[in-house]
Amino acid sequence: MADCTHDCSSCGSNCSSRKETSFIKPLHKKAKVKKVIAVASGKGGVGKSLVTSLLAVRAAARGYRVALLDADITGPSIPKMFGVHSHATGDDKGIQPVKTKSGIQMISMNALLEHEDDPVVWRGSLIAGAAVQFWTDVVWDNVDIMFIDMPPGTGDVPLSVYQSIPLSGMVVVTTPQDLVEMIVKKAVNMAGMMNVPVLGLAENMSYFVCPDCGKEHMIFGTSKAERLGEAYHIPATARIPIDPHIASLADAGKIEEADTDPLAEIFAQIEKAREIQFHK
Repeated sequence: MADCTHDCSSCGSNCSSRKETSFIKPLHKKAKVKKVIAVASGKGGVGKSLVTSLLAVRAAARGYRVALLDADITGPSIPKMFGVHSHATGDDKGIQPVKTKSGIQMISMNALLEHEDDPVVWRGSLIAGAAVQFWTDVVWDNVDIMFIDMPPGTGDVPLSVYQSIPLSGMVVVTTPQDLVEMIVKKAVNMAGMMNVPVLGLAENMSYFVCPDCGKEHMIFGTSKAERLGEAYHIPATARIPIDPHIASLADAGKIEEADTDPLAEIFAQIEKAREIQFHK
């Protein structure tokens, strides 16, 4: 490439001159994580944090030891959904994650700020570094499945996460609007460049069930989940309805009470994904 800087650590291109160098960062010496699943999208506002939370809730309900890494540094919303307002503690030996009511381990920028509504006004490199430090500096306690809530797009933070954390797979989140195919293609292509398998496609706000007649109404257009899953060889798809009850649970910090059945097929693929058994 003409504009190549020969610094593969800051580049996502899979060119012929790319050096086969691993940039994977080690966990904290006392931490252990078996499987890491990223939840991502090509754009914001599609419900990544909701899908990440529901997958974590489903995993915990099935007896797995679960962790949530909120990599959306400037827009963290995971703690609020779980009603977690406590601060992470730590010293020079490491950071202890906070825990939800059901015991899910969690780290988020909101758990480190003095006030939850304090803005994080940082440049991209600092934001990306913080996301990676959530992997390297937190004492994750014998985690079976870690879910990473990714920020939208394909910029600094997603690139750093893909290169620095050994991912077992990825779930793509989208909505039924017409521009969805471009969004899915961006996310799937980035996963392919980083050799991360796409395990599932979750279509959020897929339909609304009328409380009077029980009929499904596709408010944002005809579902494209199944067609896109076939087109991009994604093994499992899910359609998540517009559900005011789930929204109210998230707003009240009670997402652990939500129904996770729409994500059953995707979670089955996550259970089959390889374990990395990554610990120092």
